[in-house]
Amino acid sequence: MNKPSKTEKSESFQPGEFWKDNNGVHINAHGGGMLFFEGTYYWFGEHKLEGTIGNTAQVGVHVYSSKDLYQWNDEGIALSVSHDPHSDITKGSVIERPKVIYNHKTKKFVMWFHLELKDKGYDAARAGVAVGDNPTGPFTFLKSFRPNAGHWPVNVLASQKLPISETVKSQYCGGKGCLPDHPDIVNLLGRDFKGGQMSRDMNLFVDDDGKAYHIYSSEENSTLHISQLSDDYLTCSGIYGRFFADRYMEGAALFKAHGKYYLIASDCTGWEPNAARSAVADSIFGPWRELGNPAIGPHSEVTFFSQSTFVFPVVGKKDAFIFMGDRWRGENAIDGRYIWLPVEWEGERPRIQWAAEWDLGVFTSGRNGTSA
Repeated sequence: MNKPSKTEKSESFQPGEFWKDNNGVHINAHGGGMLFFEGTYYWFGEHKLEGTIGNTAQVGVHVYSSKDLYQWNDEGIALSVSHDPHSDITKGSVIERPKVIYNHKTKKFVMWFHLELKDKGYDAARAGVAVGDNPTGPFTFLKSFRPNAGHWPVNVLASQKLPISETVKSQYCGGKGCLPDHPDIVNLLGRDFKGGQMSRDMNLFVDDDGKAYHIYSSEENSTLHISQLSDDYLTCSGIYGRFFADRYMEGAALFKAHGKYYLIASDCTGWEPNAARSAVADSIFGPWRELGNPAIGPHSEVTFFSQSTFVFPVVGKKDAFIFMGDRWRGENAIDGRYIWLPVEWEGERPRIQWAAEWDLGVFTSGRNGTSA
């Protein structure tokens, strides 16, 4: 594919194609999230390198800015990896799915991400936190930890508070199919009570009342946790719930529409895409009800060869949301592509329909774009 010139400008979205920034370079913000602040969108994501080494953090978290969602300016590295070999975010660690929210009380920008320690595989399963004074950074790394140590979820089962059985191993291989039984029976929740719960694929959500939530895959990815953050957004409040036990959800994106809470997530199949899932609840702590695969059209069974990472509202347009997904390229990480599509509605069910090209006019004049 020929690289577009710096002078070319796009006024549409072309999912899966080469997306250039103001320098004509493919946008490098994988597993990303969106922040809208004072009239500008900020897109944060993993900075990848060529080859498989790009699946580890060699540079840090990249940030781009835009006024219209079409033209993106490279704002540089918001959070840099450390060159201190003793740092949790030393070069070669794993920093995934960074998300940034703004705290109106503290006037700080707070970044959370999934962190794996260097050369430790995916055993650490930690949340990392960084803070900055400006949306483009620089962000200062504060700490990493497993969430909610010493706290039971609001919907804990009585059996999970019993002494841990000798059959509950201190470590499993992780991922779908690795648990010998249902997580409620294996009781990974109880195993990790003192040290904190496992935290892998994650997201952030700020509700209308200003309360913020950390959404993360836990219990060897078998169960989703939704955790209320502290007032300063820098740690967990100890108030959280566990949902979809034994459903193995990754890439969960939480958003609010029509007065209800929605989730779009994926199954756990590594780099290989799968059918997306959706769910709805009247309260963020449930009960949650699954609504099935929101994707429709060709290749909807593999979510158009992508995995969910974020859903965000288009400011100034009523009930307008954009689904953000990633096409992962594990063998050549830097070539990962972005799948952005408008969220449509069929009653209470969110729908994501493929379009090879579309623009924001879809939210005011009906569906726009050419299916392919």
